[in-house]
Amino acid sequence: MLYLFENYALDTDRRELRCGEMLVRVEPQVFDLIAFLVRNRDRVVSKDDLLASVWDGRVVSESTLSTRIAAARNAIGDNGEAQRLIKTLPRKGIRFTGSVGERPSSVRTNPTNDARPASESGATVRVGAPTVDQIQPDSVFGLPDRPSIAVIPFTNMSGDAQQEYFADGIVEDIITALSRFPSLFVIARNSSFTYKGRPVRIKDVGRELGVRYVLEGSVRKAGNRVRITGQLIHAETGAHVWTERYDGEFGDIFALQDEMTASIVGALVPSLQKAEIERARHKATKNLDAYDLYLRGLAGLYARTRQGNDEALKFADHALQLDPNFVSAVILAENCWGRRYAQTWSPLPEAVAQLTRYAQLAVQLDPNSAEALAVWSRRIPFIKQDYAEAISVAERAVAINPNSAFAWRNCGFALVYSGEAQRALTHFERALRLSPHDPASDDLFHGIGLALIQLERHKEAVGAAQRSVQHNANYAAGWRTLTAALALSDQMTEARKALHRTLELDPACSISTMLTRVGYSEKARALLFEGWRKAGMPE
Repeated sequence: MLYLFENYALDTDRRELRCGEMLVRVEPQVFDLIAFLVRNRDRVVSKDDLLASVWDGRVVSESTLSTRIAAARNAIGDNGEAQRLIKTLPRKGIRFTGSVGERPSSVRTNPTNDARPASESGATVRVGAPTVDQIQPDSVFGLPDRPSIAVIPFTNMSGDAQQEYFADGIVEDIITALSRFPSLFVIARNSSFTYKGRPVRIKDVGRELGVRYVLEGSVRKAGNRVRITGQLIHAETGAHVWTERYDGEFGDIFALQDEMTASIVGALVPSLQKAEIERARHKATKNLDAYDLYLRGLAGLYARTRQGNDEALKFADHALQLDPNFVSAVILAENCWGRRYAQTWSPLPEAVAQLTRYAQLAVQLDPNSAEALAVWSRRIPFIKQDYAEAISVAERAVAINPNSAFAWRNCGFALVYSGEAQRALTHFERALRLSPHDPASDDLFHGIGLALIQLERHKEAVGAAQRSVQHNANYAAGWRTLTAALALSDQMTEARKALHRTLELDPACSISTMLTRVGYSEKARALLFEGWRKAGMPE
C-alpha cells in the first residue's frame, strides 16, 4: 500500500519513504513505527501497542522508545515541539494526526502533484510543504541523544578482489558488536554498505545518515599477513577521534576476524565515550538533557575523588528526574554509591541500601542489558550470598555482550567473591584486553590482585595491587588488596605501611566488618583474611 500525506509517500510494499522524488533514508525499525502509526491513525496507540507490533513484544527502555519516535518525526519533517503529524497524548500514547490518502503501491504518484488524495476522512492533504529542492539531507535526520556512529565499508588494499569478503566481514562484525551496546546509536549494515565502492566525504556521510561519528578503515593482505587500520572521525569537524592499526596472521580467517573485531570494538567504545564526555563538558548548561547529564556524571565518577563522586551522583539523579527509565544513569548512580561504600564516604547501611536499590532497578528496567546484569552479579554475593546465582547472572551478562569491558570486569568480581579465582582472572584479563586504558583500571587491577591471592600467586598479586593504587592513590580497596598481598609474600614492613594507608582512607576497615562488606565466600576470604591478620588489621 502507498500512503500519501503532505508531500510524503510511504510505500509499505517497497519499504520506501519518499519526500517528493527524494528517497528518505530511514532505519527499518523507524520505518515500521511510521507505518504502524499511519495504519492506525484512527486511534491513540499505546506503548504496549508499539512494543507488541514494532518490537515483537520485547521490552525496551523509555529512552529507546523516545529516540525512535523522535527519529520517526524527523524522517517526516516533524519535531517534538510542533507535533504536526505525530502527536503525543500524555499518559495515553501517540497518534498520527495527518490527513492520509491511500493507493495500491503499484500506482506510483508524486504526492506533491496530488493535492487531493482520497482518504477515510475525505480531507485534503496539506500542500505548501518544502519542495525537494529546498530539503537538505541534514533536515531529514536529527542527531540522536546517544553517541551515533556509522561504520562504512573498509577499503580492500590487497589488490585481490577475493579478499573483499574478509574486509566486508570485519565491518559487519563491528556493526553487530557495536549494536550490542544500548548506549550507542548504530546505523544498520544495509545503510552503511550503500557507500561501498564510492568515494565519500565523511561530512556528507554524517549528514546523510544522521550520525556524529564515522568509522572508516582499510584491509591489506600480503602473503600470510593481514593489516587492518581503523579511523574514527568526527563527521562534522573531520577531526580524528581515534586511530589504530592491527596486524595478524591470516591462518584461521574466522578466528582472526573475531580477534580483530574484539580489539577494534574494545578500543573504540571507550574512545567514543571519552569524546562524548568532552562534548558534554563544553555544552551550555542550560541546554543539558538526560544523556549529557549522564556524560558529565561519568566524568565526575572517573575523577575518582569524593567531590567528583558527589557531583556524579547529582548529575545521575538529575538525569533520572528527566528520564526515570534511563538505565545507564541508574548504573552510574549505583557505581557512585558503590564507591561511597568502598571508601566509607557514607554510613554503610545507607550506602548498602542505595546501591542495592539501584542495582536491582537497573535489571528491572532492562533485564537484557549486559551492563545491568553485570552490576547485579557483582552485588549478589553480599546482598544475599547466593554465589550460584551470581555466577549464573555473570555468565549471562558476558554472553549478551562479549565486547563490553565493563561487563567482563564486574562479572569478574562476581566470580572472585564466589571463590572462582581462575575464571575470575580470565574475566579480568578479557576486560583488560578489550580496554587497556580503561578509566576504571584501579578497580580492575584490584580485582586481578584478589584473584591472584586466591591462586597463591602472591608476588604477582603485589604487582597487580600496586598498579591499582598507582592508578588511584586514594582507592581504599586497592590498598586493602595490596596489604594482604604484601603480607602473604612476607614483605611485612611494606605490608604495615599499606595497612596504615588503608586505615587512613577507610577507618571502619576491620576483619569483622570485612566479613560482611563485600560478601566473600569462605573459599574467597581464607588467604585474603590471613594476609590482613598477618599485617595487623584490627579484628
